[in-house]
Amino acid sequence: MARTNNIQVFKTYIDQLDDVYKAEAKTAVLESNAALVKNGANANEFIIPKIDMDGLGDYSRSDGYKAGKVDLTNETVKCDFDRGRVFTIDAMDNEETAGVAFGRLAAEFIRTKVVPELDAYRFAKYAGKAGKKEAAALADGSAVMTAITNAITHMDDAEVPEEGRYLFITPAHLNAIKSLDTTKSRELLATLEGRIIKVPQTGFYSTIDQLDGATGGEEAGGYRKNASAKDLNFMMLHKSALIQFSKHLVTKIVTPEENQKSDGWLFFYRSYGIADVLENKVNGIYVHTAA
Repeated sequence: MARTNNIQVFKTYIDQLDDVYKAEAKTAVLESNAALVKNGANANEFIIPKIDMDGLGDYSRSDGYKAGKVDLTNETVKCDFDRGRVFTIDAMDNEETAGVAFGRLAAEFIRTKVVPELDAYRFAKYAGKAGKKEAAALADGSAVMTAITNAITHMDDAEVPEEGRYLFITPAHLNAIKSLDTTKSRELLATLEGRIIKVPQTGFYSTIDQLDGATGGEEAGGYRKNASAKDLNFMMLHKSALIQFSKHLVTKIVTPEENQKSDGWLFFYRSYGIADVLENKVNGIYVHTAA
């Protein structure tokens, strides 16, 4: 019986890809509310709602309230992350077993390749648009504590809400604070409890290069640290300052009968999305890099 080239056959496995992303991505906690983000007219566009309103005016006993203006607009933004790969799965007896094989392959690909690159790309993008940047060598736990305290103070002074702040920090710097084991170090960690996320240094840079997957030396794809990049020590981010949305799609499935190059299923995977900063909320991003 001919195999059907129908993406719905693999829907059970495809739907799990977002779950893998959410479980593994360091930046998943920063994802924008999907209910407020709509797909645009084109595949690489999103529609973001924006609101602007007047402030308070004097109340008059004779005239009452001053009229205020509210502008509700939709902004169409284009994806700045658009990457993909095609996978080949050897011919199977039926769609179900091919789907299982694809599910395992895709999940591992997202966990080990897609997520690390997405996180690295986002951190670099946000670092480039941070409202406050500091650079210094943090020699010990006390220096790390002082730097983080300065970040908190900056956000407090800028009236960035405490709820919704996240501290992304390398394991080495976080462990330096923990090793102090003092009253002050425990108080600082308690202040940020539940909002501290460890990020490996191997994906925590001020800028990265994305490899195209085809050019000589770039066939393996993925990303690497830019030659001029600095290591990030930590970042403090407020979720409301960001536009972050992503999609994980299998855009096409080719059966072994239709595959003219090999006896296998072809799965075309694409990950696209946006990582950007709202212009009026750059104070919600604080970056500390190596000197």
